[in-house]
Amino acid sequence: MSDARPDRSNDGRPPVAIGHVRHLVSDVGVSTEYLVKLGLRLIHQSDTFAVLELRGGTHLVLRPAEEEIDPGAKAPFDLMVDDVKAAREAYAGLGMQPSAIEDGRIHRWFHIVDPTGYEITVTSSHTSGRAV
Repeated sequence: MSDARPDRSNDGRPPVAIGHVRHLVSDVGVSTEYLVKLGLRLIHQSDTFAVLELRGGTHLVLRPAEEEIDPGAKAPFDLMVDDVKAAREAYAGLGMQPSAIEDGRIHRWFHIVDPTGYEITVTSSHTSGRAV
């Protein structure tokens, strides 16, 4: 079997990425709409399954949760944006009620609560301009 991978030795990206992240939600349609507003790209949606794409090609796969989600539960992922202040302002303009921006050693971040009740953390990028 031949190695059909393209030669990416000079593009600066890491050679691996996360392909899929599974996310259980109470309503696939409502969560899909919300995540598209956040900036994810819709790839596929049905009543019981959705695939949304993030930068770098990672797919967030939505499936219905079999059990109720506890309000305030942490989402099993965080989102990273280039400009955390601009993202917070944009999300506030969409009525998403983001928390205040907090500062850490590496990131700045804020939280939003999605329609399922998950708390999603939105962090500043730390790629320092490198391709991802």
